[in-house]
Amino acid sequence: MILVTGASGTVGSALLAELRALGAPARPAYRDPARAGDGAVVLDLADPAGFPAALEGVDAMFLLAPTNPAQTALELSAVAAARAAGVRVVKLSVWRADEGLTPIARLHRPAEEALAASGLRWTLLRPNFYLQNFLRQPTIRTEGVFSLPRIEAPISFADTGDIARVAARVLTTDGHDGRVYDITGPEALTYAEAADRFSAVLGKPVRYLGPPDEEARAAMLARGLPEFQADALIEVARAYRHGGAERVTPVVGELTGRPATTFEEFVRANRAVFSP
Repeated sequence: MILVTGASGTVGSALLAELRALGAPARPAYRDPARAGDGAVVLDLADPAGFPAALEGVDAMFLLAPTNPAQTALELSAVAAARAAGVRVVKLSVWRADEGLTPIARLHRPAEEALAASGLRWTLLRPNFYLQNFLRQPTIRTEGVFSLPRIEAPISFADTGDIARVAARVLTTDGHDGRVYDITGPEALTYAEAADRFSAVLGKPVRYLGPPDEEARAAMLARGLPEFQADALIEVARAYRHGGAERVTPVVGELTGRPATTFEEFVRANRAVFSP
C-alpha cells in the first residue's frame, strides 16, 4: 500500500493515475474531509495525530508538502511519523536542494537530511523547473507573450507527467534505496527559445518578457501570489539567471522506458490553453 500525500496537486494526482494504471494499491491523503472516501484518508500534515491511521498497513509514502513557510516543519513531522511506522519514503524535492541555493531548496533540505539519518528506506526526486508553470501564463493565449522573472540561461524543463511516472516506478520497484534522481526534460531551452517553440507549434508569434526583479515581484503580488512565494521565485531566478539549471539527465527514459516529454509535445498537449 502506498500513501500519496499532496494527492490533490498536479504531481500527486498524476501519480495516483499512474499507480492505478499499474494496479498498485494507493491511498490518497487529503486535508479536506470532503475528499475522503473510496480508499482516501483525511490527513493534515500539521496534525501528527492523524498519521497513525493514515499509515496503517502502508508500505511506502510519497511525501509532498505545500510550498510555504511551514513546509519544513510539515515534512519533518511526516518523516518522524514514517520512522515510527517503519515506512519507506519517496520524497519529492527540488533541483539542487542539497546546495541550498534558493529559499525553496532550503525548505526541502532539512527533510532530506532527516531521511538520510532516519534509518528508513528512502529515495529523493529532484525535478528541474516544471513545464506546467507555463500553464499559469494566460497572456500566451490572449496577448502572445509570457512574463517570468528574468533568467537568461537555458533550463531543462521537466514535465510533471514524467515526474509522476518516475515516482510510480520508484514506488513500485526495488533498487532505489538511498538514491537521488535529478529529473529533467530532454533538452535545455532559454525562455527566448521557449517562446520560439511556442510560436512554431501554435502558429502565432509568442514573445518572452523578462522584467526587472522588482517589476516582476509587483506583478506576481498583483496576481494574488503570496509575498513569501513571490520573493522565493525572485530568488530562484537570481540563482539560475546565468546558469545552473541547464543540465540534462537520462533519468526519465532510464526509469520509465519512455523518452522525456519534449517542449513541443507539452505545447501540443495543451494547445487549447495557449491558443484560442
